[in-house]
Amino acid sequence: MFGVVPRKIWGRLIPPDENNLVPMETNLFVIRTGENTILCDTGFGDCLSLQEEKIYAVSGETNIECGLAELGLSVDEIDVVFLTHLHTDHAGGAVKNSDGNIVPRFPRARYIVQSIEWEDAMHPNERTSAVYIPERLMPLEKSGQLALIDGDVEILPGIRAVRTGGHTPGHQAIEAYSGDDGAVYYADIVPSSYHVRVPYVASVDLFPLDTMTVKRDLVKRLLADNLAIAFDHDTEIKIGRLVEQDGKVVVNKIE
Repeated sequence: MFGVVPRKIWGRLIPPDENNLVPMETNLFVIRTGENTILCDTGFGDCLSLQEEKIYAVSGETNIECGLAELGLSVDEIDVVFLTHLHTDHAGGAVKNSDGNIVPRFPRARYIVQSIEWEDAMHPNERTSAVYIPERLMPLEKSGQLALIDGDVEILPGIRAVRTGGHTPGHQAIEAYSGDDGAVYYADIVPSSYHVRVPYVASVDLFPLDTMTVKRDLVKRLLADNLAIAFDHDTEIKIGRLVEQDGKVVVNKIE
């Protein structure tokens, strides 16, 4: 998760276990515009193979439905599913198993994906075949619910998709604005509050220098505009704001 940064340094932030694993969560976020409800990413879901469960060391069952229920929502009330990228830990829950068939979990939603991300996921190579599972993604296209976009696009008033690249060529972020306030979700560009530090880039990023460039500019903007940022894999801080203290950038948790 920290790439070339030595364990002696990052281990002080998140101590690893005996298998050199660090605890992570798959945080999902909901944006409500008043007219539309957007779900940002879908987590692992419940279609993992036994081998995948072992590799990812997942625990418990998916809580997509119960999590939405806590917000007074059901899967039928999601209008847009925004997938930052199609790795299993972000897109696995986009589908479900229905009587032995893989079908979209959200029957009314448009699934928004960058075109280049979709092409990469449909044609994985030796490095990406473990995280792109085409047969679990193809039902999105077959249902007619897949909406491919290219580059930066305003998907709804005040809601913008931003293609970042870096983690994957088609990785995208979402930015939401209401008046003078705003929040961003940059997914695996900044997977935790610790990763606001520019050199902290996961070793799975295909283009780490691009990740660093995007992150460097993002941190400056978050500070200047006082924007909130959501973290997809943080176990403690789900949403926060950046501030400068004693010459360092720190994240203050938003409850």
